[in-house]
Amino acid sequence: MAASPIHIVFCGTSTFAVPSLQALIDADDFAIDLVITQPDKPVGRKQVLTPPAVKVLAEKHGLPIAQPSDINDFEMRTSTFEFLITVSYGQRIGQQILTLPTRAPVNIHPSLLPQWRGASPIQHAILAGDEETGVTIQRMVAALDAGPILAQRSVRIGENETAAELHDRLAALSADLLPATLHKPLKEQEQDETTASFCHKLAREDGNVDPHTMTAEEIHRHTRALVPWPGVTCKIDGKSIKLHETSLHPKENAIPLSCAERTTLYLVQMQSPGGKVLTGEAWGRGKQ
Repeated sequence: MAASPIHIVFCGTSTFAVPSLQALIDADDFAIDLVITQPDKPVGRKQVLTPPAVKVLAEKHGLPIAQPSDINDFEMRTSTFEFLITVSYGQRIGQQILTLPTRAPVNIHPSLLPQWRGASPIQHAILAGDEETGVTIQRMVAALDAGPILAQRSVRIGENETAAELHDRLAALSADLLPATLHKPLKEQEQDETTASFCHKLAREDGNVDPHTMTAEEIHRHTRALVPWPGVTCKIDGKSIKLHETSLHPKENAIPLSCAERTTLYLVQMQSPGGKVLTGEAWGRGKQ
């Protein structure tokens, strides 16, 4: 007789959560009773109402969907389920809901907890110059990202890897690690609170860089971490220029920028206010 499937409620919103949901859909031994995601939001200049990436995938597979504005006010009308899985959901979940699964409420966080608890761990790992990062599967508790560790896997951060590239790698890694972790008996390892570090939600001012006080390496990290959001802005000849791509080494169609401590950054793609994105060389010609 075939074993009964493992029943799950999945909470996720962004593209980071899509591979994990797909992995659970593809596995024959999981039953997804409900997908909870954020409400549709207006996007772009025309403010077109757009569904979250997780909703698009759930609709494709005919899964039940709920989109509460506040999950803590939502009445969960599903039958008994074993795991509540949250991946890039975007809302804090209260204790009342955390007690509903019979086995565990589980969260995937894209860092090696207790390092980089909070809203922007991928970007902060790059900004800090970390050599490695990874994903952590943890038992959820009321405190932010402070639950016992159930599984972890680490990866090296590439020398020029961007946040977007690292995001996709960690999303795929999460999808690989999640089903295997849920199948095994859960072994919990408490986090070391003395080594915990935190990261805030990104804001536009985080992207302001100054070549007079920052080295080429520091500005390069900002460009890798903060493009496209919140973007990187640098004042050159008194004008605020957006940096879209930089390099620590000479590159075709790039122009040099002198930075602190006699370091040089090469501007590969940049944009003047109200202008188009240009190569550094093309931007320099226009300036002349």
